Amino acid sequence: MNVTKVKLSAVLLASVMILLSGCSGKGNTEVEAAAAGNEAGKLKKLVIAEPLHYTGYLPLYVAQREGYFADEGLEVEMLQAAGGTHVTSVVSGDAWGVIGGPESNALANIGNSDPIVSVSNVVNRANVYLMAKKGTAPAGSSDEELKAFLQDKKLNAGRHGGTPNLLTQYLLLELGLDPQKDVRLLEPADGSTVVAMVQQGAADIANGAEPQISDGIAKGVWDEPFYKFHDMGDYAYSVLSVKKSTLEKDPETVQKAVNAVVKALKAIQEDKTLAMSVLKAEFPTLSDDAAQAALDRAYADQLWSPDGVISEEALDKDMDVMIKTGIYKGEYTYDALVDMQFVNNTAVK
Repeated sequence: MNVTKVKLSAVLLASVMILLSGCSGKGNTEVEAAAAGNEAGKLKKLVIAEPLHYTGYLPLYVAQREGYFADEGLEVEMLQAAGGTHVTSVVSGDAWGVIGGPESNALANIGNSDPIVSVSNVVNRANVYLMAKKGTAPAGSSDEELKAFLQDKKLNAGRHGGTPNLLTQYLLLELGLDPQKDVRLLEPADGSTVVAMVQQGAADIANGAEPQISDGIAKGVWDEPFYKFHDMGDYAYSVLSVKKSTLEKDPETVQKAVNAVVKALKAIQEDKTLAMSVLKAEFPTLSDDAAQAALDRAYADQLWSPDGVISEEALDKDMDVMIKTGIYKGEYTYDALVDMQFVNNTAVK
């Protein structure tokens, strides 16, 4: 009887080994993990906080839906955290990583013994546009015309301290207007109210991005944006960041996450059909026309980083806006805010 059990065990073991050797690719994660002795045998779960669900973060949604994270052994959940809590979610440990501006990290890092460090670029343009109530946009785009138009207007600048808000104040200062005196600056914490505030007359002008732009156009709230901040060129607008302790204690997971993001960045550059498919899945209420307009705008404005690299120039422009608006008064260094080792080590070419 004992001999029979031994023989049966040997047969079962051989069968499992044959099964494992013949399986590969997506969907085999749990089997391989179990064979390696991983008692859970499941993907490693990570939470990435986002301040708002919008088309700029499409590469992350592609990495989720197309299995790029899963290919790396990761299961990523996106956590919407408005009002600046996307950054504090990482500080508190409620989220593993965050997608947002490195300038927000710089603010959170003041007095923080475990600073947040950016590991991959995602949105490499200042993805902010100004829209005026339908039929009221300025006739021209010269500094004089913009200054006269913006004077005394109710301007929805978005959350205080957020990049859209800072860029709006930066423009006002560059035009010679005082953001606190020459306009009525509205700063709602919830960025999803942009269209409604102009529609209801609470604001004359709003800053925003897709899908808000196309949504407002479709609803007849405004026309095409009259000012585009993406003209500033390379700008580290939204990057993937994690705590420094995460880089030090678990670099392998950081590398896997960056691999997936860089793969997604390259995929949407090369496959617009894929990009549209994921866009429609993530924003099902957008009409076909609005979805196409949103995607066309992203490609025309070169919204996404092609390779995940955060250049010093891109960071400097971001931080320059912070400093000139007076929100950030300290010093900063590229090396303290950015770590490109994982992008440089990615196997995605």
